[in-house]
Amino acid sequence: MEQSPPLVFSGITAEQFSRLSAKARAAGIALKGNIGSASKFGVEVSWDYSPAAQQLTLQCLSTPFFVKPAEVNAKIQKLVKESMD
Repeated sequence: MEQSPPLVFSGITAEQFSRLSAKARAAGIALKGNIGSASKFGVEVSWDYSPAAQQLTLQCLSTPFFVKPAEVNAKIQKLVKESMD
């Protein structure tokens, strides 16, 4: 399956990124460090967080045939929004 376009979030503080990382870990995706990639159940995502710019880029790199990248992106957007509250 092809990659989805990157999702870019601005105004993400280090505290918010830490909360997002904790939520991702609870869901089984370990966001270790400011840059990396991880996979679970065939879903692979990458991230790049710049504390100085307070910008986070997340991208769904691949999914199994039964999961649409749009579904993964919707889940990512929800998790980021929850972490910003």
